[in-house]
Amino acid sequence: MEHRAFSSKVIYQIYPKSFMDSDGDGLGDLGGIIRKLDYLEGLGADLLWLTPVFPSPQRDNGYDVADYCAIDPRFGTMADMEELIRQSGSRGMGIMLDMVFNHTSTSHPWFQKALAGEKEYQDYYIFREGPPDRCPTNWQSKFGGPAWEYLPALKKWYLHLFDVTQADLNWDNPRVREELKNVIRFWKDKGVQGFRFDVINLVSKPEVLEDDFTGDGRRFYSDGPHIHEYLKELVRDTGIGDMVTVGEMSSTSLDNCIRYSSPQEQELSMCFNFHHLKVDYAHGDKWSLMEPDRMALKELFRAWQLGMQDGGGWNALFWCNHDQPRIVSRLGDEGRFRTESAKMLAASIHLMRGTPYIYQGEELGMTNAHYQDISQYRDVESLNYYRILLDQGKTWEEALGILAARSRDNSRTPMQWSAGQNAGFTAGTPWIMVIDNYPAINVENQKADPQSVYGFYKKLVALRKEKTVISHGRIAFLEEENPDVLAYERTLGDGTGAGVDSKKQIPEGRSGLKEDQHLVVLCNLTARDITIPAAPAWAGYGKLLGNYEGAPKFTGDKAERDSGRYTAGGGYLVLRPFEVVVLEQGAS
Repeated sequence: MEHRAFSSKVIYQIYPKSFMDSDGDGLGDLGGIIRKLDYLEGLGADLLWLTPVFPSPQRDNGYDVADYCAIDPRFGTMADMEELIRQSGSRGMGIMLDMVFNHTSTSHPWFQKALAGEKEYQDYYIFREGPPDRCPTNWQSKFGGPAWEYLPALKKWYLHLFDVTQADLNWDNPRVREELKNVIRFWKDKGVQGFRFDVINLVSKPEVLEDDFTGDGRRFYSDGPHIHEYLKELVRDTGIGDMVTVGEMSSTSLDNCIRYSSPQEQELSMCFNFHHLKVDYAHGDKWSLMEPDRMALKELFRAWQLGMQDGGGWNALFWCNHDQPRIVSRLGDEGRFRTESAKMLAASIHLMRGTPYIYQGEELGMTNAHYQDISQYRDVESLNYYRILLDQGKTWEEALGILAARSRDNSRTPMQWSAGQNAGFTAGTPWIMVIDNYPAINVENQKADPQSVYGFYKKLVALRKEKTVISHGRIAFLEEENPDVLAYERTLGDGTGAGVDSKKQIPEGRSGLKEDQHLVVLCNLTARDITIPAAPAWAGYGKLLGNYEGAPKFTGDKAERDSGRYTAGGGYLVLRPFEVVVLEQGAS
């Protein structure tokens, strides 16, 4: 593993529409983000990823871009963005912008010129001729329904893998690629320090589009035929190889993500993949509920962590984002163990190999919205699937129950700053309802409490910057046959980790890094006590971090119960509900 300049960084994701409203119109804005920069600095964030703030009809909450080089008046002005970049930089934080390059809004001037019959701009998109009663292929939109829309005036179909107002760009056209490079150059000149590329592995479509009789078409365009070539070109020609870049990879493979994020390939810094967030999809269907498969979760973490490690790739570590339900509601406990489960879930990924992302409100343990009526939802995907679920024969109660668990609106509710009106988010009427638990779960309540979820996140961020074993060490997994415990160890140097081949512990290019560091991370994924054997190699180890007060619960003749320090083989460790224990050699 090569030394990575961004390996000790932590990235905070902001959904501007729901973060902080500075002018009372019910929508979050750039002025609101500027107002909260001290909070973000205090948490320890290095980069602030903003979801799109470009002009947009907001059909898909900004991911339908109508102008890549301007600011939507809803969010402020270009002067506001320049001030945000400046003030963030003065606090040691950079801005990461979200580039939506798979598609544009049909309101974009390029598409409007295509509609007017200009052949040059029709070649910017994926148009196909054909009869109006038969789509060119049977591919399905990820938001439901066909992925094609017919334009009677042109007697042509256009491809939209997402909403009908999001027309897919034709990356095989060199002029399109050059237009997108100019967008990157524009924002780089403004002082932006990172880029997140939305569904970037979908941009290269096959030359011949054909029906998919075994799926919805994604196998033809995911990690498409020229994707690596086009990414290399984009990075090389815009000079962003040394910047922090992350690609959102839809339905991707491990082998491709190794290539996307390997320094030798000169494509991206790291990748988002979503396989671990599908372990509660019955039959792989997002809209079919089931209890999370914890063993599948563990196996996916193991495969991706070890695969990326051995292949030289780099993971983006995350549970939450603007497209995912809140992880406490999904894999934790919203009730009695909300605080404990929020902390455990945080530690479980922040201490892995990769770069961790915190989604706004995650550091508070914010929960799903639990809306009771379809009128409370705003997301186009949720509204589409509500109709689809009803058409499938679900009752409205069943359909709402599914949305309550799966809707993207769960993550888009206003940030909970205080117990005051509208959770301190706005003095006006919020664009989407605040969750009713905000009087108890908010920044004001947690910021001054070192034992809060927020306090725990601050410790995790600080530990990544302090301990090179977290940012640079290797990973190996423990308790592999136990579905209830996610356990692993991080080792740097010639450490003697339990179950780890010490000959493989010396990372290449670790110049200047402190050697011989070893951590053991033990996470109880359940709401009950779990007892595991204590490895002999833990002798003399102490607790570095945990989500319960006091010492870990070692038992057995050779465990020093009072100190919580394990001294030799023969004992056990009792992990309490949703407990995380991080052991370190020599820790007190």
